[in-house]
Amino acid sequence: MFWQKDAETMPRAQIKELQLKKLQHTVKWCYDRVPYYHKIMEEAKVTPDMIRTLEDVRRLPFTTKADLRDNYPFGLFAVPKKEIVEIHASSGTTGKPIVGGYTRNDMDVWSDCVARIAVASGANENDICQIAFGYGLFTGAFGLHYALEKIGAMVVPISSGNSEKQIMIMKDFGTTLLVATPSYAVYLSELAKEMGVADQLQLRLGLFGSEVCTPEMRDQIERNIGITVTDNYGLTEIGGPGMSGECIFRDGLHINEDHFLCEIIDPETGEVLPEGEKGELVVTPLTKEGFPIFRYRTKDITRIITEPCKCGRTFARMDKVVGRTDDMLIIKGVNVFPSQIESVLIQSPHIGPHYQLILRKKNYMDNLEVKVELIDGSLLDQYGALEKVAGDIRAQLRTVLGLDCKVTLVEPQSIERSTGKAKRIVDLRNVPNQ
Repeated sequence: MFWQKDAETMPRAQIKELQLKKLQHTVKWCYDRVPYYHKIMEEAKVTPDMIRTLEDVRRLPFTTKADLRDNYPFGLFAVPKKEIVEIHASSGTTGKPIVGGYTRNDMDVWSDCVARIAVASGANENDICQIAFGYGLFTGAFGLHYALEKIGAMVVPISSGNSEKQIMIMKDFGTTLLVATPSYAVYLSELAKEMGVADQLQLRLGLFGSEVCTPEMRDQIERNIGITVTDNYGLTEIGGPGMSGECIFRDGLHINEDHFLCEIIDPETGEVLPEGEKGELVVTPLTKEGFPIFRYRTKDITRIITEPCKCGRTFARMDKVVGRTDDMLIIKGVNVFPSQIESVLIQSPHIGPHYQLILRKKNYMDNLEVKVELIDGSLLDQYGALEKVAGDIRAQLRTVLGLDCKVTLVEPQSIERSTGKAKRIVDLRNVPNQ
């Protein structure tokens, strides 16, 4: 149940003492070794000796994704390149990728952090683990690979895609643990049912990450293939997966606090919010050598709680991320997160989990269309029934969002599938005649 029990069950006071010691080291490491951090600390009139309490982290300026891209590729590294043994990077779909470097010690710490999360979720040395994340520069596949290998499990590094083969391998190898994005796991669970082999699989546990997994999506995967789904969290910018993850009780994601210091801020003002309030997550990794970073604004919306967990871990927990400040849609003055819409859609027995949010501009106003697949395509020929399903969904969305939007029901399998993060938003507001 524990990978490093002494660390995972430390008294809260000891955790805070350790965090302060590591924070002081990290700030000095950045100041002494990374010219960019030396510069912005000087501009903020902050020196390492001014970090005397954990609250003093607020003296430091934030780090943003733009800062990381401006220093692409190795401008934020704190050690010579000869000491970097592995490189990972974000996809870079909206610009230059974020590049992270790992020393040998970073690799060891990283695999231990992810191993803690895997063991907390119920993974063990007897598992056969199929990793359906894409390999390459992406941190997710390797992070889980190294950790599961470290705890003694068998790793099947199949990568993403070739879904029929994924199901065949699950069945033939007796896979017990699946690593994937939640949206790809939904697709695989649907496919297993279509192939008539869902009841022949030996899957028992899913370690999912890289995108939001709503409770409704989790329930659907569990119903389809009889698997227990757990969520874990991490970002390339802070070292990949390993910051936090659910234990078997699934009451929040335990933060590896001896390696990460977390704050919740008001995304508009940057002010730190009281414990338990929801806001933007800011993370300072405390033990990174090759690519140190402080006060990274994740743009993910969550909250942090410190109440004890039934599992015995004393680390604080974060709620599942409910959305991002940068994927929040503002429609007619209303703040809308895709996860809110998904929670409504997946409750309907007539529609599947695949949807798109299409944004258009009409009469200078933003309009939202929710396009979602039917489970049974024959409903398209039943106008009355079709109108009722669409009307019910529209009414539920109006209740949840406080916003009226168009609902379009389409044939099964007509929305493009993704083996990685699902592409939910189609923005046509600046496209003529759309």
